Amino acid sequence: MTARHSAGLLLYRRTGEGLEVLLGHMGGPFFARRDAGAWTVPKGEYEPGEEPAREAARREFQEELGLPPPDGEAVPLGEVRQSGGKVVTAWAVEADLDPATVVPGTFRMEWPPRSGRLEEFPELDRVAWFALARAREVIVRAQTAFLDRLAEHSA
Repeated sequence: MTARHSAGLLLYRRTGEGLEVLLGHMGGPFFARRDAGAWTVPKGEYEPGEEPAREAARREFQEELGLPPPDGEAVPLGEVRQSGGKVVTAWAVEADLDPATVVPGTFRMEWPPRSGRLEEFPELDRVAWFALARAREVIVRAQTAFLDRLAEHSA
């Protein structure tokens, strides 16, 4: 089985307290009551051969957040393999964004399970800025590597 691939943009900004990153809380009933491990880089799946992956990251940013991706230098953060096998590639872009302006995309799934009813849920049910230390506590575990790489780049 071929691994699924996602690409995303990790927005960051510099504050008097240090770097902050913009993360999204995964929507849907499975993550509704979770905090740790339920936040992610705004990202989405793309086809394995789709090139360039950076353009997929920009497209998925727009789909996930309902806002155009910011312009600016895109710093490659490489890729990570999450525990479920998905390979995520990310780029960091320095930009500011008001989380209140986000209009998340949605997805449909059967809920409750085996009910035959399709419910619609937001891809991301909230978006927030986090200091790097706090981001490490809530982000999907494999994605902490992106935070480390961003910190190294910004040092």
